[in-house]
Amino acid sequence: MNAPITALNTPLSTAQAEQLDALVRGLTPLQMQWLSGYLAGRAEGATPAPPVSAASSVTRSAVTVLYGSQSGNGAKLARRLGELAQARGLAVTLTSMADYKPARLRDERTLAVIVSTHGEGEPPDCARELHEFVHGRKAPGLENLRYSVLALGDSSYQFYCQTGKDFDLVLEKLGATRLRPRVDCDLDYDDAAAAWIDGLLGELEHVAAPGPGAVAPAAVGTGAQHDKRHPYQAEVLENIVLNGRGADKETRHIEFAVPGLAYEPGDALGVLACNDPALVQELLSTLELPTDAPVQAGDALRPLQEALTHHYEITTLTRPFLAAYAALAGSDKIAGLLAEGNADALRAYLAGRQIIDVVQEFPLPGLAAEQFVALLRRLPPRLFSLASSLVACPDEAHITVAAVRYQSLGRQRLGVASTWLADRVQPGDTVPVFIEHNENFRLPARPDIPVIMVGPGTGVAPFRAFLQEREAIGATGRNWLFFGDRHFYTDFLYQTDWQAWNKAGLLTRLDVAFSRDQEQKVYVQQRLREQAGEVYAWLQDGAHIYVCGDATAMAADVHAALRDIVAGEGKLDAEAAEDYLRELSRNRRYQRDIY
Repeated sequence: MNAPITALNTPLSTAQAEQLDALVRGLTPLQMQWLSGYLAGRAEGATPAPPVSAASSVTRSAVTVLYGSQSGNGAKLARRLGELAQARGLAVTLTSMADYKPARLRDERTLAVIVSTHGEGEPPDCARELHEFVHGRKAPGLENLRYSVLALGDSSYQFYCQTGKDFDLVLEKLGATRLRPRVDCDLDYDDAAAAWIDGLLGELEHVAAPGPGAVAPAAVGTGAQHDKRHPYQAEVLENIVLNGRGADKETRHIEFAVPGLAYEPGDALGVLACNDPALVQELLSTLELPTDAPVQAGDALRPLQEALTHHYEITTLTRPFLAAYAALAGSDKIAGLLAEGNADALRAYLAGRQIIDVVQEFPLPGLAAEQFVALLRRLPPRLFSLASSLVACPDEAHITVAAVRYQSLGRQRLGVASTWLADRVQPGDTVPVFIEHNENFRLPARPDIPVIMVGPGTGVAPFRAFLQEREAIGATGRNWLFFGDRHFYTDFLYQTDWQAWNKAGLLTRLDVAFSRDQEQKVYVQQRLREQAGEVYAWLQDGAHIYVCGDATAMAADVHAALRDIVAGEGKLDAEAAEDYLRELSRNRRYQRDIY
C-alpha cells in the first residue's frame, strides 16, 4: 500500500498534504492518470486536455508517454501528444524519465518515447538512470511491448539524436515491437514531430476501434500563446556591457519589457535573431544570386535576401548540409569525408568552418535560389537563461549575453544572436522573444532549503534570478555561490549584486575563481574541492545543488569534483559516490542547465 502523503515527504504544507491524500485515495487509476496530465499541464501554464470518459477508455488503447528532456522541448511535445491522445479517447500516462521506475517497463504494453540528446551523444540528466537500466544486465524481456521513439537533437553534433537511437535499438533488442519508425528531429522539430505524433495516434486508433464514449478532438490552449512561431515583440530597455575597461571579452546585460509574459527562475528567454547582413551579402555574391529571387520561407514566398536574413541558418555547418551539397557538387573530397570510417577527418573539417567556406571552396555555378535554401535548416531561436525574477522585476526579463567573436581559417566569425544583440540592437528597439520553460531547473519548493549554485561566466545568470526571487519572497534558506571567470577586475559579472546580497546576509557564502589572475589557473571545481567538508555538510543538511554553464568541460569537471567530495567526506568508493549523486538528481536536488 502506498505511504500516506504528508508534509514530511512532500513540499506541501500539512493542510495541503492532508487534502491531497484524502483526494487520491478515492480516485480510480483512470482518474489518477488524467489528474497527472492535468497537473503537469498546469505546472507549465498549459491548458489541460479534457477528461477522458470511462466508456471510451475501456475500448481504446492505453499508452504511456515517457519523456526525457533537458531544456523542455521534449516535455512540451509529450504534453502535446498526451492532450491529443486523450482527445481521441485514449487512456494516457504522462511521465518524465526522472520520475519513472525502470522496473515498470516489464508491465508496459504501449510506449511512446520522446527523448533529447545532450552534448556529444549523452542522455539528458533526467534520462540517465533509465538509459543505463535498459542497457544493463537487469533489463527485462519486453516481448509484449509496442513502442515508437521521437528523437530530438542538433545535426551540428557528431552524435545526432544518439540517445533516441539508443532507446530505439535497445527496446527492439529486448524484444519489443516497433509501432512506428523512429523519427529524428533537428532544432526545427515542429513539422517532423507533428507528423510522428499524428502517425502514432493513427496507428493506435487502428489497433483499437473507437468506443461509444470516445471524446472528439478539442482545441489545445486558449488565449494568446507566445512561442517561437508566435513571438512576443519585446522592447529593449537596457543593453550594457558588464566587463570592465580593458577586458578581453564582451559580456552584456540586456533588459526587455515583457508585460503579460510569465516565467520562473530557471526558465530561458528564446530570442529570434537575425543573420549578419554582411554575411548574407557575401553568400549572395558568391552564389551569384539576385537579392529579390522569391523563395519559400515560413508560410510565404519572400525575397531571398530577407529569407537568408530572418529565416534560414547560414552559419553552422552540419553533416546533412554537407551531404546534400556534395550531391549537387559531385565532390570526391566531400564524399570522402562523409564515407564510413572517416568520422575524425569529417570532425576536423567541420571545426572552424561555416557554410560560406563550403560554397566558396566548391562553387556551383547556376545553382538556383530555391535549390540553395532547400539545403538549409530554419534559423533556430537562441536560448538565454533568464537573469531576473518576475517577482522582483515585474514585466521585465533580463539576460546575460557573451558576444561570440573569433578567428578561424583567416576569417572573422560572429555568433549569430550574441553579436546581433551586442552590435545591432539598441534600447527602444523591439526583439521577438518567447519563454522557454525549464522544469528541470527549479528552486526548492520550500523556502528554507539551502542551495549551492555553481555558475562560471554567463552560467551565473540564473543564479541572479534565484537570489532575486529568494529575496523577494523572504526565503530563509542559506545560499552559496561559486563563480568563476578570467579576471577579477574586468570579469566579475554582477559583482555589486553579489556583494550587496552577501553584506545583507542573503548570500551566505561567495567563493570565486579567476583563472588568469595568477600563473596557475584555478577554476570553480577547485574551489569546490577546497571547501569539500562544508559542501558535503550542506548536502547532508538537505541542500540542493545547481550547475549552469559549459557542458564540454566545466560540467564534467564539477561533477567529478562533487563525486570526489562525496567519496572522501562520506567514506564511500567511487561507485557509491556516483549513486549518491544519482539519488540527489532523482530527488531534484542536483540539477544542471548545461549547454
